[in-house]
Amino acid sequence: MGKNLVIVESPAKAKTIGKILGADYTVKSSVGHVRDLPQRTLGVDIEHEFEPKYVLAPNKAKVVDELRKAARECEAVFLAPDPDREGEAIAWHLHEVLAAAAKGKPFFRVQYNEITPRAVRAAFEHTGEIDMARVDAQQARRVIDRIVGYTVSPMLWRRIKRGLSAGRVQSVALRLVCERERQIQAFRPEEYWVLGASLSKSGEPGEQFTVKLVRVDGEKPAVGSGTQAAALLEDLRGRELRVAEVRRRTVTRRPLPPFITSTLQQAASSVLGFSPHRTMSLAQKLYEGLDLGQGGPVGLITYMRTDAPSVSRDAQEAARAFLLEQYGAEYCPDTPPVYRSRANAQEAHEAVRPTDVTRTPASLAKQLSPPELKLYDLIWRRFLASQMTAARIDQRTVLVDSLPPPAQQHRYQFSATSSEIAFPGFLKIMAIDIRKSLDNGSGKEENGGAEDDSDEIEKLPQVSEGEALDLVKWLSERKETKPPARYSEAALVRALEANGVGRPSTYAAIIETLAQRDYVKREKRNLAPTALGHQVNDLLVDKLGALFDVGFTASMESSLDEVEEGRVAWRKLMADFYARFSGWMENAREPAADREKVQAVLGELQQVSAWAPALKRGRRTFDDAKFVASVAEQLEGGGRPVSERQLDTLVKMALRYREQIPGVTERMRGLGFDELANAEKTQPPRPETAAKCETLRGIELSEDQRRFVGSLEQQTLTGRRLSPAQAAALDRILIANARQIPDFEKVCASLGIVAAPEALEPDHESPALLAALGKVTQWREATKRGKRVFDDKAFYESVAAQFARKGALSPRQRAAMRKLIFRYREQMGDFEQLKVTLGLQHAPEDKPRKTDEP
Repeated sequence: MGKNLVIVESPAKAKTIGKILGADYTVKSSVGHVRDLPQRTLGVDIEHEFEPKYVLAPNKAKVVDELRKAARECEAVFLAPDPDREGEAIAWHLHEVLAAAAKGKPFFRVQYNEITPRAVRAAFEHTGEIDMARVDAQQARRVIDRIVGYTVSPMLWRRIKRGLSAGRVQSVALRLVCERERQIQAFRPEEYWVLGASLSKSGEPGEQFTVKLVRVDGEKPAVGSGTQAAALLEDLRGRELRVAEVRRRTVTRRPLPPFITSTLQQAASSVLGFSPHRTMSLAQKLYEGLDLGQGGPVGLITYMRTDAPSVSRDAQEAARAFLLEQYGAEYCPDTPPVYRSRANAQEAHEAVRPTDVTRTPASLAKQLSPPELKLYDLIWRRFLASQMTAARIDQRTVLVDSLPPPAQQHRYQFSATSSEIAFPGFLKIMAIDIRKSLDNGSGKEENGGAEDDSDEIEKLPQVSEGEALDLVKWLSERKETKPPARYSEAALVRALEANGVGRPSTYAAIIETLAQRDYVKREKRNLAPTALGHQVNDLLVDKLGALFDVGFTASMESSLDEVEEGRVAWRKLMADFYARFSGWMENAREPAADREKVQAVLGELQQVSAWAPALKRGRRTFDDAKFVASVAEQLEGGGRPVSERQLDTLVKMALRYREQIPGVTERMRGLGFDELANAEKTQPPRPETAAKCETLRGIELSEDQRRFVGSLEQQTLTGRRLSPAQAAALDRILIANARQIPDFEKVCASLGIVAAPEALEPDHESPALLAALGKVTQWREATKRGKRVFDDKAFYESVAAQFARKGALSPRQRAAMRKLIFRYREQMGDFEQLKVTLGLQHAPEDKPRKTDEP
């Protein structure tokens, strides 16, 4: 083992750096964070200055043990995670976890912006210490996010459904998406017309061009109906058209700055169709190093989480040398360009750029995967272009007047503009339509409204002032204003960045979280809120609008920056935040219920002498008697008032015990609970439900079916009616096991079950198919695709067990077995005879089976 221990956060990065440093260094990976707040408790001692209670991260015990062992055996520990807040926090947690094992050995913080031999060796020659201000900023963010999520999420569970989550930043992003959707829904299109003409030079009908109407009596035209358009065209009819003016100008187009995280994600989305998550995953690989067959992995780009477009002097000089050699002096500006950051940028790192500009995309075509190469090409071209001279574009605009006859007074002017590249400059390596404005690569108009009806055309003939032109035809086109576009993933990143919400390291994760929570869905590369997303957003905005406000979230990001800069203590930031947060949460509490109504319903429930048994669902136990007692105690205690939600639960409970409380339904109506009294879920269980459960109790069910039926039976015993979905699921289980139930047709009739005729048809095919597959001795290995496992042997064993229990298999399962027989035909003996016996006509498409195929 090397005498120096180096710890990074990823195995790929460890491999690359290990090759660079050599035998004197042992490089190990922490595989991300080694400590975090506990998963099932708040993990923050609010009473003692918000002290975090860190524990080992899940599944990290083995990793930490290995690192401790290495720390005991080394002479010095070098902490080399990423150069940002998360990386600094990882370094600090590693120090805290390993300090005892290291027994006084020195710890050094190592930071680098690119994983190249030069940069890594320079970093190890200039080590530093852990930046506790940066660590504190990360701790503050983590603690705030935990308090918000841990406190607000239960509100969603109570009012919508369990398992939902709220997040300080993710909920603001959801708010942006939902508000844009509401704008789209409220939008009403307005009609407008664009008028123009197709013209040609006099006597030269082959060289036509199009002009657009730009002035009517010196004013911009506003044509809002077909009637107006027709009237204008009628007024134009018969007029002479003549060139009024030819304007020439040279436009300078400057290159865009090199990528920062947000603009990289936006450009990769619009140009390559990559999601932000995929972009960052590919960029991580390019940064950490790929094996190019030149003595080990090489980092190809600089650190990809950055909000500063700055470039090091060395990188600029390398780019200038490359430009001079490849393109000539005219493509290299006299002085290197300087790009400014946005106002609230942290500016901790350089822009995203190639580590070696001479490593062209063409030279890497055989070493990188197609997606990796596309992203590298995008980064390489953007960086190189950013260091080149501006493009010069010659623009020529022709203004055409329609001269009015004596009897007509209105004057009309038309315009057309064409652009030609006079000097390409950076366009030499950037394929950009010069007729479009150069934005950050979004490629889309996000604000809706009228379309861009510019007068830009591809080519203009040479004309001179005063020259008469021939009319080919008048042009008119009806258009409508457009609603704002839905956010694409790139556009949402741009909106988050513009509003100061989130940071470069969080943009992709925010969008992935919204999608995974089913708050948004992707539709044609755009983000649309789901019904659940709208429901969550509406509740959060209604109850905690100030917390999940774009402005407040942006101000919190600025405050975290101040902590990182050492200007604000993180515990003071926490205290200020928590004071405001507590007030918001207090205002968000459910309204107190009417005390007299609560007393009245509790009085009704005093008549209950036989309480239903407690109902257990997962880890939660529902006990009617205990709930009523706790609400009564809460009411008498005079502390926290009984909520409307608790009162509704009491009313539902009283209605369930209607047999022990005569007349309770009418009395609940008298208290104003008509809706609950009429609701199906407050009605007693259906009489046939108990009979269905009794029928299933006498037959063999799978473990999952038995557990599910048992839970429904317990629910019925506690007086709770099954929902329509639960009742339908119970019927499906009965139908699936029809062959085990004597006189099933009579049972269906008596219990009101509608079963398809095929449910009772004998299954003569499955025994032969199972017997054939029983001959297989060598099964293919299971394969995994994403979260799904495909295992032929497990599938066979599953359907065999189902047939033994049910006596039949579904047509889909039988079709799957026929495919398996063809796949394993070499183990079937006389396969041609078997085909005849089983009636197999041809080999179906060969695909692996999923282990849980029904």
